[in-house]
Amino acid sequence: MVKKNVVLFVVLFFVLPTIGFAQAGGPPSIGPPSPPGLPIDGITGVLFLIGLIYGSVKIFKDSSS
Repeated sequence: MVKKNVVLFVVLFFVLPTIGFAQAGGPPSIGPPSPPGLPIDGITGVLFLIGLIYGSVKIFKDSSS
């Protein structure tokens, strides 16, 4: 009989309030929208510049010969 009382005590005083508080919160707010355009980080910018320089040097060498 004591074990049933302990289980009932745990359910009534710990589990039920936790479930109630979890449901009272509501969904989190939506974050701000992302800025327009593609996100370009540092590595992408560096690779783009390397490709641009390589391509322009190659075109310049081919046109001068």
